Amino acid sequence: MSRIGIAGGALIASTLAGCAGNPFGDTAPVAPPPNAEMAGRWILEAPNAPSCGMNFSGASGAQRGNVMPEGGCPGNFFTSRHWTLDQGALIINDDENQPLASLTFTGGRFEGQANAGMAVTLTRQILENQERQ
Repeated sequence: MSRIGIAGGALIASTLAGCAGNPFGDTAPVAPPPNAEMAGRWILEAPNAPSCGMNFSGASGAQRGNVMPEGGCPGNFFTSRHWTLDQGALIINDDENQPLASLTFTGGRFEGQANAGMAVTLTRQILENQERQ
């Protein structure tokens, strides 16, 4: 076999080996930035449902804390009581510590699905005085 044939075969083999992974690139969940603070007011939204405010509490840099939902939350999110950051995902649990949703951080907000299958997004509410700082 010629050197060109061997080199070509090696090139094809290495190219195909690179295809053995995910064909769309790395799709691992993107973790929230390390300096992301969960404490504060967030807005929960779902298609064809009213949005609602959700107040997250926790110490600076905390990986878990409490949630106090405001009225009118979609689905069962009115029962939200706890949050946890776990391996790049935000888990929202109810008053019996059962998961309501798992969300990943992307594009400056959290996106994911409620356990009932409903798509949800969680976006930090920025107040006017916070924008000026």
